Amino acid sequence: MLDALVAEARIRWGLDASAGLQVVAPERLASFPVEPSRPLLVVPLGVLRAAAPADGDVPPLPGRHSPADQAALAVLARIYPAEHLVGRLGVPETATVGELTPAAFAGALYLGPVAPELAPASPWALPWIVDRLRRPDGCPWDREQTHVSLKKHLLEEAYEVYDALGDEATPELAGELGDLLLQIVLHAQLAAEAGVFDMTDVQAEIGRKIVRRHPHVFGDTHVKTASDVNRQWEQIKRAEREEAAGQAGDQAVEPAQVRSALDGVARSMPALAAAQEMQERAAHLGYDWPDIVGVIDKVHEELAELDAATTPQEKREEVGDLLLVVTNLARRHGVDAEDALRAAADKFRARFRRVERMARERNVQLRDLGLAELDALWDAAKVEERAAAVERPAADAKPANGEETRR
Repeated sequence: MLDALVAEARIRWGLDASAGLQVVAPERLASFPVEPSRPLLVVPLGVLRAAAPADGDVPPLPGRHSPADQAALAVLARIYPAEHLVGRLGVPETATVGELTPAAFAGALYLGPVAPELAPASPWALPWIVDRLRRPDGCPWDREQTHVSLKKHLLEEAYEVYDALGDEATPELAGELGDLLLQIVLHAQLAAEAGVFDMTDVQAEIGRKIVRRHPHVFGDTHVKTASDVNRQWEQIKRAEREEAAGQAGDQAVEPAQVRSALDGVARSMPALAAAQEMQERAAHLGYDWPDIVGVIDKVHEELAELDAATTPQEKREEVGDLLLVVTNLARRHGVDAEDALRAAADKFRARFRRVERMARERNVQLRDLGLAELDALWDAAKVEERAAAVERPAADAKPANGEETRR
């Protein structure tokens, strides 16, 4: 039966099975990695079971979440253009993906391959698109880019994702993540053109790393808490660093050749985030204060040293030491120092705008006001801010059931 369907698709629609024919039952579409650039046969499960024994239930494919009762239609609608033709085997009429109904899956369907730019939901569409942009007849801007010229764009997109995360899961976040993914694919394409690596290597490297560093999930080790996971993570990374430096078994290397636990903290990270990351890594290896009292004492010590500093160089150094220990204090309180400072800066920005508005309403210049008058405006801005927070629409708050309101 299956051979007859393939033969009909070859005759009617020019199926080239050598291009990698995909065959799947409608019930399995949600769990099958459909690649729209390859021909697809959707065949009733009964036909496939007659051809070969069927496995048990297969879980949905991660990354393509669709309602269970609409899985077949939803999957095709998400990865194929609505106007893409669908051949109905044994039936003269054709349809489009947008015209399909659940009843259509009672018979066998054929979907021909789609050009990658017309099926962007495919995991391999974006690498194909980027490759096309970089070709001699592609986009002049993309052809001019280098790893160095793209650096600023990578940071910009990462920060835009960071901002979008404040609203948690939104359609806007999906768009920002896509912009960031484009930068990754661009760098992989440049490396492929240089013959160094490509997107397959990128995916393989991170996949191997995650599996290797989660032996409690993919191996036979056992952990009980997130802290146990962090300690195990740092131990595995330390072993990786030693192996990379050439240390194996009893074979010793010079101390300078062994990478530090802090070497992986990028120097281009925001200083506050980098400081906290370094302190977290050191703490996971046991280099930490026994309690928060020691950190607080250190804050007072650094304040005193700053007060005693006399030269610009000394003051710069002491301010740096103070910021470092305050970052450590944030870590001990479970606070992301970078996020906390950004939130404080946002609050200051909003409050200062209120102060500026109030000064304009009074027809005065801030520079002409004394300290007491400035403090009075600041206090008035705080009162106004609290009143606005109380009057904020209920839609901005979490419902009683704990679910986020969709924005």
